Amino acid sequence: MPQLIEKPTRIEPVGNKPKQIDEYIGHVNSQTDAISVAQMRSPSGWMEPGQRPEFDEFTLVLQGKLCVEYEGGQLEVNAGQVVIARKGEWVKYSTPGAEGAEYIAICLPAFSPDTVNRDSE
Repeated sequence: MPQLIEKPTRIEPVGNKPKQIDEYIGHVNSQTDAISVAQMRSPSGWMEPGQRPEFDEFTLVLQGKLCVEYEGGQLEVNAGQVVIARKGEWVKYSTPGAEGAEYIAICLPAFSPDTVNRDSE
């Protein structure tokens, strides 16, 4: 039988400013470890520590702009664009634009604080 997920779970974020994370599928909301799907809203000036995750992350920007630093450069991901960060790549996300950003993050396997491998601050 298909499983209906009626609402997301709000997840406590990491970063220099409050960010809204609503997990629809993942360890917390659906007890799923194969994939996670979360909608995020980050304010202008938000940033989080760099990370070298043990999962692939596919990020679809819905509104605003997401900045993705990586070893050797930086990408600006605008509304309607997707960025793919592969397992083992170092990345650092931020939203420097005045409007912040809204985006969907899909992680394979599911996001976990134990496998994101954030830089020590």
